[in-house]
Amino acid sequence: MALNKSMHPRNRYKDKPPDFAYLASKYPDFQQHVHTSLAGRPVVNFKEPEAVRALTCTLLKEDFGLTIEIPLERLIPTVPLRLNYIHWVEDLIDGQKKPRRGIDIGTGASCIYPLLGATMNGWFFLATEVDDICFDYATKNVEQNNLSDLVKVVKVPQKTLLMDALKEETEIVYDFCMCNPPFFANQLEAKGVNSRNSRRPPPSSVNTGGVTEIMAEGGELEFVKRIIHDSLQLKKRLRWYSCMLGKKCSLAPLKEELRKQGVPKVTHTEFCQGRTMRWALAWSFYDDVIVPSPPSKKRKLEKAQKPLSFSIPESGVKELQAKALAAGCTDCSPVNCITVLLEKTLTELRVMHKRVPCRKPLESLFLTAVENTWIHGRQKRREQKRQLRELPRAPQCSGTSSQTSGVSASPHAPSPSQNELTSRQEDDQAGKTLTIGEEIEKSAAAANEPPPKRPHSPGTVQHFLFQCLLKVMLEESEVVVEMHWVGGQNKDLMNQLRTYLMNSLLKAVLYRHRNVNH
Repeated sequence: MALNKSMHPRNRYKDKPPDFAYLASKYPDFQQHVHTSLAGRPVVNFKEPEAVRALTCTLLKEDFGLTIEIPLERLIPTVPLRLNYIHWVEDLIDGQKKPRRGIDIGTGASCIYPLLGATMNGWFFLATEVDDICFDYATKNVEQNNLSDLVKVVKVPQKTLLMDALKEETEIVYDFCMCNPPFFANQLEAKGVNSRNSRRPPPSSVNTGGVTEIMAEGGELEFVKRIIHDSLQLKKRLRWYSCMLGKKCSLAPLKEELRKQGVPKVTHTEFCQGRTMRWALAWSFYDDVIVPSPPSKKRKLEKAQKPLSFSIPESGVKELQAKALAAGCTDCSPVNCITVLLEKTLTELRVMHKRVPCRKPLESLFLTAVENTWIHGRQKRREQKRQLRELPRAPQCSGTSSQTSGVSASPHAPSPSQNELTSRQEDDQAGKTLTIGEEIEKSAAAANEPPPKRPHSPGTVQHFLFQCLLKVMLEESEVVVEMHWVGGQNKDLMNQLRTYLMNSLLKAVLYRHRNVNH
């Protein structure tokens, strides 16, 4: 039940999901649909219509004292989702435990919204239905729960929404209307063809319902637009108009339609339960209604960010173990040896780090990067290579040319002064070349030596680039290093550091391997 934590705060199933074991022990009709999983937990197969029906009837009986009957060939509602809708309407009309008057468009065989609203809050309902079978079951469910004085079920012609249903009741002002419209436009959509993202997993529960309950011309989008059209004529006959949506993509065009029609008050929400998401839209023509804020754009349930990682193969691990032991490491385990080498590199980079207690064979380091030192080293190495490529060769000066001419003119008898001049010129040029070489060596040394050590104290650090948790772990024969983002300015900086640490380890393996071969 991944989305249960985002249920409506008053939903009784938010923090206490149904106890299948207890319900099975109390209700024999439900017990036959409860099985034990391989992990030893009681489970229900939501692919079986009988099991879904048994659970719905059992929850309504146990938690609300309602006894209902639902045919398998009609829509079987889930209680937590319908309860979310009821609670949201309570927020719209300030109707918790207060008498209110509402309309349920297409109440279905269960008549679940009127039964819950009447039982929980004493609401009066006009429940409309176009299907004969649904009308008969809804009427029976209201009567057997002794709620006929609060719920009136009326049979209406096909395609009737609000206008025709309110023809005879011209004096009554209703507080709200609810509707669970047919989601699909045709059979293909109902089966998920071309209407469901291929990356999404298949539905976790069976799709039941009659044709009029799950399909309508144009799907839910056109169905709700018809309700909007009716509301533009009825206007203040209802304080709030609302509909539940099965597709998030329907929300934006419907809100745009309301905007075009000049509807002053519009809001929406999300219904989260189990693995199912639904959306709801509400609008009003009253100026004095309080409009609940829509949910934050930033989802409450965010997927855990994947860590940045790299792995060291078994052959590399052995090489690094040998290097760490040669450097004085006392614990010869692969994870600890790699951690010691990483600590050495982090110290050279002046990245603050401290070990975090954890279970063996895992090692964890909490890193705080105050300045970007890993990029500077790479730039220096690039500058070093550039200077080496541009190292000037010893030029031939005019004296050398004269000397060469002189030698050519009289090769058999070079004068002593010419020999001395040539020697001095060669010495001078060698001196110049040596001076340039020394500068390059100094530059190379500056690039390779660690930055000047200016250790930061954790207590003095107020500003930092980023913080992360570095984990070193053994997976089969490889060592995996993960970096988990904690906070800071830019995740790209952490990725740069990851690349630097990875290269420093792999280069050490390559360097040691070359030395062994030589």
